[in-house]
Amino acid sequence: MYYAHVDGNKKQTLTDHLINTAKLASENSVEAFKEIAYAAGFMHDIGKYAEAFQDRLLKGDQKRFEHSVCGAIELESTELVKTNNDRCIARLLQYCIAGHHSGLPDGGNDTDTYESGSLKGRLKRKKNYVGRCDYNAYKNEIALSFPQCDEFINALTESHDNKEFIEKYAFFTRYIFSCLTDADFIDTESFCRPDIKRGLTADFKAISESVEQKLNGLSKDTPLKKARGRLQEQAFRNGDISSEINILSMPTGSGKTLCSLKLALNKLNGKKRIIYVIPYTSIIEQTAESFESIFGKYADILQHHSNFSYETKDDNEQESTADKLKRAAENWDAPFIITTSVQFFQSLYHYKSSSLRKLHNYADSVIIFDEVHMLPVELLRPCLRGIGHITKYLNSEVIFLSATMPDYSELFNKYLPDVKVCELITDKTDYSFFRKCSYSYMGETDIDSVVEKADEYNSSLIVVNSKKIAREVYCIIPGQKYHLSANMTPEHRSRVIAKIRAALKNEEKITVVSTSLIEAGVDLDFEAVFRQLAGLDSILQSGGRCNRDGRRENGDVFIFETADKPQGDMKRRASIVQSLLREGMDISSEAAIVEYYNRLFRFSSGKIEENSIAENAKSFEDIPFAEYGRDFKFIKNETVGIVINNCEETEQLLEKLRYDSRSAKRSLQKYTVSLRLNGEFTEAVSKGLVEDTGNGVFVLTDNAYYNENTGLDISMSNDIIF
Repeated sequence: MYYAHVDGNKKQTLTDHLINTAKLASENSVEAFKEIAYAAGFMHDIGKYAEAFQDRLLKGDQKRFEHSVCGAIELESTELVKTNNDRCIARLLQYCIAGHHSGLPDGGNDTDTYESGSLKGRLKRKKNYVGRCDYNAYKNEIALSFPQCDEFINALTESHDNKEFIEKYAFFTRYIFSCLTDADFIDTESFCRPDIKRGLTADFKAISESVEQKLNGLSKDTPLKKARGRLQEQAFRNGDISSEINILSMPTGSGKTLCSLKLALNKLNGKKRIIYVIPYTSIIEQTAESFESIFGKYADILQHHSNFSYETKDDNEQESTADKLKRAAENWDAPFIITTSVQFFQSLYHYKSSSLRKLHNYADSVIIFDEVHMLPVELLRPCLRGIGHITKYLNSEVIFLSATMPDYSELFNKYLPDVKVCELITDKTDYSFFRKCSYSYMGETDIDSVVEKADEYNSSLIVVNSKKIAREVYCIIPGQKYHLSANMTPEHRSRVIAKIRAALKNEEKITVVSTSLIEAGVDLDFEAVFRQLAGLDSILQSGGRCNRDGRRENGDVFIFETADKPQGDMKRRASIVQSLLREGMDISSEAAIVEYYNRLFRFSSGKIEENSIAENAKSFEDIPFAEYGRDFKFIKNETVGIVINNCEETEQLLEKLRYDSRSAKRSLQKYTVSLRLNGEFTEAVSKGLVEDTGNGVFVLTDNAYYNENTGLDISMSNDIIF
């Protein structure tokens, strides 16, 4: 008898585990790839038939044995692989089986030795599997059959060039890997902990009725509100058309979020889930609160982002929803998910099973990308390719949502050539009702002049490009003032935003200075906005905080430059805006938005084109899964969080780290400031301002460096008075 797992006195036979995993992997897959997914599950652990593994499992033998590579080695057999198409499928299975514990390996080169971690290197380890390591006993218990999959081969042969072929092949490999690894985990969990409960619920009919009731309750007593209703109705009508990708371009204040939610509910048609993808965690929290208030009693909403903390249940409590939420975050087995762009795309292009487990649940979904214009330009090729594959092969639909929608048509033609795209707003005459402010260019000036001009208004917002400038501006603002930046903890920012909102409601005279974090998801309304020169999307998003509710005839938005010029990517974006301004274009017009993105995409065309997993691969034999996965990052500058321990709750959470580190770490996120690893964090360490708790959590040792108005300032000077 051969066993896969032993838990105390319980033993799971190897044949049971292989059959269970194969069935689960097949169930995880869309119809077209079920046979490949089943084969991956059925073959993944045949290495456990080796005497060496059974001795480790049953006798505690400590000798190392790599069982995961055996199924991949077996697929080198000419008895199973007979044609070129077979070879193509076999290599996919080898990537998945060899990496089902360590992650998808790089394909490697023919010169790689058996010591290499690449797939080609691992396959050379066959000669080491003799004697006690011989796993051929599987032939006495199971019979392997090679999967045939015409849909898989046809999809590959539809490729327009070799790069598209490799990108598509890599996607299918990650997808089958996801089906396999999640199935392997779930079957093992079911054996070891049969009492574990999974599965979140949602009553989509009740949710739809709640959303409809909310939309119907919105007043239409002004021309602007009537225009909002007409735009939404137009989107709903056009949304009835079946399309893989739906473009919802609506102005700020037109109710995009609720509109997109109703569209998603209308498009379910038997699909399993809605995934709402948002660029910022701050926007996620506000969106989640809004959704909870509208239909929370009808759905278990899974938030999957760094700032969300799952509450733990008491020892005597029955199985709680919180426990299910924690488990659902592992594989997105949930009907309603709110997550970040970082989480969504870095999982799509990762190589580790911990991230890729959820990929198979991207299938049969309606996926909304809020503020889609914020996708990093250099990542547009892999992001659009991935979206195309998810929609075309995994039976999902996508909604692109933005008030400053780029013209993606050229990129769609290039990277989504066979995907149907639908514009949901074709008649844009109602856009004029949302032109609630005028934009003026101040040219280059000094901060003192900007502050003086801002003081002429009862409420004004100054948005600058860096935390350093925001702090300096705050110091010279007269009267009642507020500061917002990433130097403040999320909890601190939330408190300040609440104070700002109350002051605006009471029509108090205030001035707010902020970095770009205020530009999306922060629903505030100022008489005037001053925006330091940046990208057009940033400027228009800042402008969206001016006369937001249309209560005044007009609002004023001023664009200014200072001697402190933008750097890096922002410099390129700002220079395009500068050119548009000098050409006399109305930068708030649709024509200016289209021209801005056209120039940006043309300028970045080389970077866009070269960012492909196929760039350094000649064929499906040598795809660099691990290398590309490690390099695929939405956020380039690595940061380290520092906990600001200045309240009773942080004291309690730091104490909790000792016995429940995972839960405590999540809860501490809202009291944390992120610092650049090769910058502010290094400076903080050199000054002795950082304490390492030993649990991967760093704490500020001197709270004098955290100002109650402006947050953390590692380079604080004693001559600055707030």
